[in-house]
Amino acid sequence: MNIRLRHDAIVRTLRRNGTSTIDDLAEEVGASRRTVLRDICALRDQGFVIHSESGRGGGVQLDPQSVQTTARLSVAEVFALLISVATMRAAQNLPFSDLADAGLIKIEKALPSDKVRDLRRFLDCLHIGQLSPRQDISDIGPIDPALLPAFETAFLQKLHLRFQYRDAKGVETRREVEPQAMLILSPLWYLVAWDPAREDFRHFRMDRINKPESINGAPFRRRHVPFEDDVCPFNDLQR
Repeated sequence: MNIRLRHDAIVRTLRRNGTSTIDDLAEEVGASRRTVLRDICALRDQGFVIHSESGRGGGVQLDPQSVQTTARLSVAEVFALLISVATMRAAQNLPFSDLADAGLIKIEKALPSDKVRDLRRFLDCLHIGQLSPRQDISDIGPIDPALLPAFETAFLQKLHLRFQYRDAKGVETRREVEPQAMLILSPLWYLVAWDPAREDFRHFRMDRINKPESINGAPFRRRHVPFEDDVCPFNDLQR
């Protein structure tokens, strides 16, 4: 069980049982006492108020008033919410836009300052435009869920991104690029990147990208992406 799933299981158990011992939690999540104690410290750092009492009849207890979804959202998760709203708005298919904006503002205000900073840097890379009506989208497929976390690391740390790419003819190649922007032409999403091997920008449809991974090394420099006039940067809610 990975860290996120383990944290979720601990919170669910504490909410369900009220009070649990460390041994019971360790058995529940299949981890050692030491790991569970570290997990509880991490959950406290995320904003959960967890009380502990020693001795017979003691244990750990979660204060239900401290359970806030926003305290546990990652930068990538908030980014996913923002771009989902942005995509619906661009498609003129967001009937409750005021309520959506108000909710997103509350989420952003509840984030720690370091997450807000990373979120703004992430959003600076997002651009939105209109898809040409002549574009063939009959072969559109699902986007690999591993892509957004890989993007978060690569964009924020300016690291090269390596992935398997399948072109329109079905030919697969291994690519290593410098991610510069994300472009939404709903329903198509693109990674816009500088390709060092070709010394030029390339647009990669996200539904054709597989096995993405960021590569540790010297950070690349941010480049100006020559978008067309009808492609606009995404303006986040608090600017």
